Amino acid sequence: MEQQQGADVFFLLMGAILVFAMHGGFAFLEVGTVRHKNQVNALVKILVDFAISTTVYFLIGYTISYGVTFFASVQTISGEHGYNLVRFFFLATFAAAVPAIISGGIAERARFIPQCAATALMVGIAYPLIEGVVWNKNFGLQDGFFASLLGAPFKDFAGSIVVHAFGGWAALGAVRQLGARIGRYDRARPMSPPPSSIPWLAMGSWLLCIGWFGFNVMSAQDLKAISGLVAINSLMAMCGGILAALIAGRNDPGFVHNGALAGLVAICAGSDMMHPIGAFVTGAVAGALFVTMFQISTNKWQIDDVLGVWALHGLCGLWGGIACGIFGLTALGGLGGVTFLSQLVGSILGAAFGFAAGTIVYWLADFTFGLRLSPDEERRGADISIHKISANPEDDVRMGRL
Repeated sequence: MEQQQGADVFFLLMGAILVFAMHGGFAFLEVGTVRHKNQVNALVKILVDFAISTTVYFLIGYTISYGVTFFASVQTISGEHGYNLVRFFFLATFAAAVPAIISGGIAERARFIPQCAATALMVGIAYPLIEGVVWNKNFGLQDGFFASLLGAPFKDFAGSIVVHAFGGWAALGAVRQLGARIGRYDRARPMSPPPSSIPWLAMGSWLLCIGWFGFNVMSAQDLKAISGLVAINSLMAMCGGILAALIAGRNDPGFVHNGALAGLVAICAGSDMMHPIGAFVTGAVAGALFVTMFQISTNKWQIDDVLGVWALHGLCGLWGGIACGIFGLTALGGLGGVTFLSQLVGSILGAAFGFAAGTIVYWLADFTFGLRLSPDEERRGADISIHKISANPEDDVRMGRL
């Protein structure tokens, strides 16, 4: 028994470390996508957001989600080799992914302190509400509504809806509150700045892909529940997303590297129950969906979502929750225990809650502090305006900016 508990702690700790490493992926994906004058800000935001998220989740959010508090003696909270503590660490890395997702959407024009305040509200209050409903059966909705009325509890094994759709739709609310970057849509043809560094963007994608196997596989949370099916389904969905984005995006490297992430976002919900072929199709649909909707939303609808996080996390996460109710059915090779109606309704409700939370929280941040940089600050870039240094300080000295 002691050995089993220790093994479970180590297993979940490795998962927490892998998901923590994904935050480096979020950072470098943003660094490679934004303009050079905003790269330092991208790095600082992700790290500070992680610290704020972990702190408020420790103090408030985890208690809202699971009814567990750490305001007790060390002897009490460190029982079973500290399993509950490492479980908090693991789930805190999930919670911190929400502001990391939003960060990419509102890049290049958001003020720092208001964004930090918004992060505290999102992770301390809003995110724990949906997390608790889906993963801890809070408020009785899983049994009293989904299972009783729609035929099965809502299934989201690793967060297609709880983390990604919630974060992506919250980002849409934040982007709408901020408005477009200066000059983005001032001309007849939309001005879309090219990525500042494809290698950094690719590095971010690779880090996220590697860490995602901790995100999905370790969502079992103990060794007895681990399944190799989750790993293979994650792999196949990632490959489906890459290939679909390659074709739909006409060899564009940004689309290819984000296509991998689109597939992984979509497979989270049903990764423990789909057939690998169903996982591949799920990922392929997500890859094509991301490319298509990123172009439509940013160019036609003029939604200035810098990293395309609404399309990538919001829409592909929504598709993943629904796909679980399709390819999770035994008739299509899945393990069963889900219904299409339950997945459809739960996915839509989760996305809607994310949009409402993002709209309210970022409106409050804007109303209280003022969310957006001034035009002069935005033109100088967030690096100089907020952090007083750029990614290459010697250039600032030479050009008289410092």
